[in-house]
Amino acid sequence: MDKQHAVVTGASGGFGLLTSIELAKKGFYVTATMRDIKKKIALITEAERCGVKDYIEVVPLDVTSNESIIHLKGYIEEKGRIDVLLNNAGFAGAGFAEEVSLEEYRQQFETNFFGVIGVTQAILPTMRKQGRGKIINMSSISGRVGFPGLSPYVSSKYALEGWSESLRLELKPFGIEVVLIEPGSYQTSIWTSGKQVTDKSLRKDSPYYKVMTKLEQYIEKGSTDFGDPYDVARLVATIAVKEGTSLRYPIGKGVKSTILLKAILPWSCLEKIILNKLMK
Repeated sequence: MDKQHAVVTGASGGFGLLTSIELAKKGFYVTATMRDIKKKIALITEAERCGVKDYIEVVPLDVTSNESIIHLKGYIEEKGRIDVLLNNAGFAGAGFAEEVSLEEYRQQFETNFFGVIGVTQAILPTMRKQGRGKIINMSSISGRVGFPGLSPYVSSKYALEGWSESLRLELKPFGIEVVLIEPGSYQTSIWTSGKQVTDKSLRKDSPYYKVMTKLEQYIEKGSTDFGDPYDVARLVATIAVKEGTSLRYPIGKGVKSTILLKAILPWSCLEKIILNKLMK
């Protein structure tokens, strides 16, 4: 393979779809993976519009399936190289901790955390033998600051952040860079079809029902200010070709200021700000 090779998980929509396009524009041959390849139409249509269809191959991948990941590993080894991996597949689990079942927490972690580990382990032997490569993990502002009603998603992203720190230190000596992208709220499907709220928190007899309703209204009210997801896709593509990277790249309206406030304010002040903002 003459072209640099990028693998993108969760490429059927949102950041994954747009980043696949941007990487192809940068000259990469892109393996765009998704659990259901019937959903590839949007990606192929956009790739045709941008003139990069010939540089994108859609491959089925369920990041929660060991068999599927093994198949991906064989595919990578057959290609002979991998220069960039974007771990993007994920969904947002919501609900209040008392009402979220352990099984729902496990499902959240299977996709957002263990799926990332599985895919990364599959590509690492090839990348390590090359002595170069980039692993870009799609995190979130939710991996830096906790929010009520989102503990499954928040905890999975916090786990991803810590794992990525360790992984970067382990792989740096092999010429492999690990990067975290930390977006705020963007116009993607994660807050619509990608959000899964536990049934109990949606029932009117739930003690958290009113609070969940306020949170839903807060998210809906702020949706008009959500950022353009192409900004995140362009950032990932820029990092993919950049010489030397930082560990973290926060992006989006209010993201950097929120992280700064958490760093300098006492928790008692921060929780008042969050609760007043979300619960009023």
